[in-house]
Amino acid sequence: MKILKIEHLGLACRSSEKAASFYSDALGLPVVSRETLPDMKLKVVKVEAGESVLELLEPMEGEPVISKFLASRGEGVHHVCFEVEDVRAATQELKGKGYSPLWEEPKRGAGGKWVNFLRPRETFGVLLELNEPAP
Repeated sequence: MKILKIEHLGLACRSSEKAASFYSDALGLPVVSRETLPDMKLKVVKVEAGESVLELLEPMEGEPVISKFLASRGEGVHHVCFEVEDVRAATQELKGKGYSPLWEEPKRGAGGKWVNFLRPRETFGVLLELNEPAP
């Protein structure tokens, strides 16, 4: 598995638009995309900070993961995402090393990228996302 870079930081927010306003108005960072992911029941706003991206995640009605995070921990850093050359190969390699990715096969995430996650109990308390650049 080849990790290319830290692709983004995922931030759990009660309102992605209010958070985007802070990053845009107070810090002068550009909002580069807004997206709704009906399958994941998420609103996603991406803010660019140089070569880095902040992914603002707002749960919609019935979304279980970010909602649970907000209820137990409040707003803040939810995950770190590493961009890899091939997320399917990375998933298989990690399974071969004894890790338990969240899904057997990657799924489509924000921006249409293929994604998978490693659970915090296996990664020293940090939820790690792996994603593959969109074609």
